[in-house]
Amino acid sequence: MELKEAQKKVDNWINNFEDSYWPPLAQLAALTEETGELAREINHAETRKKKREPSGNNLKTEIGDVLFALICIANSYNISLEEALNDTLAKYKTRDKNRWKKKQSNPA
Repeated sequence: MELKEAQKKVDNWINNFEDSYWPPLAQLAALTEETGELAREINHAETRKKKREPSGNNLKTEIGDVLFALICIANSYNISLEEALNDTLAKYKTRDKNRWKKKQSNPA
């Protein structure tokens, strides 16, 4: 699914309700909460203190929740996620082009 389509699907779903998009600060709080839940899942998967097997399904769910919350914010501000991502990629390609050592290509 393309980002534009994802934004439209979220918008269509949200607009089924009288109280559609939450106020911006409430949306930011929701994104922060979902990001914290994703952080907790990654911490459980990566830490040596806990003896818990990582759950790919939980990680997938939390990433989906973060993405949904971010799409809601973008839709509320009428921002194209595709344009935002393309702008960011262009920034990194320019600003950070020499920041990290590039992989050596393997001759065939």
